[in-house]
Amino acid sequence: MSITPVPVNRQRYTRVARILHWLMALALTALVTVGYTMKTLPLSPLKLQVYSWHKWAGISLLVLVILRLLWRLFNRPPALPPGMSALSRTMAHCGHAALYLLMIGIPLTGWLMSSAKGFQTVWFGVIPLPDLVSKDKPLGELLVQVHIFLNYALIAMVSLHVLAALKHQFIDRDGLLGRITFTLGKAKS
Repeated sequence: MSITPVPVNRQRYTRVARILHWLMALALTALVTVGYTMKTLPLSPLKLQVYSWHKWAGISLLVLVILRLLWRLFNRPPALPPGMSALSRTMAHCGHAALYLLMIGIPLTGWLMSSAKGFQTVWFGVIPLPDLVSKDKPLGELLVQVHIFLNYALIAMVSLHVLAALKHQFIDRDGLLGRITFTLGKAKS
C-alpha cells in the first residue's frame, strides 16, 4: 500500500515571520537550557549574573512574541493544505494557540515571580522594569512552581510541534515544513 501525497502547498510565511519563528526557537531553546542549568550553580556573582541574563532574555522573548502576533495580525499565515482533515486543522490551530499562550505566560510568570520575591527585573541590565506585584514570599514560591510547570508544558508542546512538522514532511509529504524554512522558493517580505 502506497501513501499518495497531498498536493504540495508552496505558499510560504513571510520572511519576517520566518525570521521571528527561528529566532524565537533559538531563544526558547537557550532560555529553557539556561533556566534548567542555572539552578545548579553555586551561589556566586556568576549565578546572579546568569539569573539576570535569563530574566532580560525572557522579557526580550515576550517582546518578540508580541511583535510576532502583531505581524501575524496584518500578515495572515498561509492556508493549511487542502487535504488536511478537520481534526488535523483544529489540532494545528489549538497547538499554535497553546504555544503562543505559553510563550506569553512563561515570561510573565517569571517577571511576576521576580517581583514577588523582591528582585527587580532590569531589561538588558539597563532599563528597570516595574514590579508587577508587591513583595510576597509565598506568592513568589507559588509562581516558581507555575513557571516550572509552564516550561514543562512548553517542552511538551514544542515536541509535538516538531513531531507534527516531521509527520507532514516525511509521511504526508504536503510541503508544510517548507513554508517556514528558508530553502524552498521565494516569499513576500
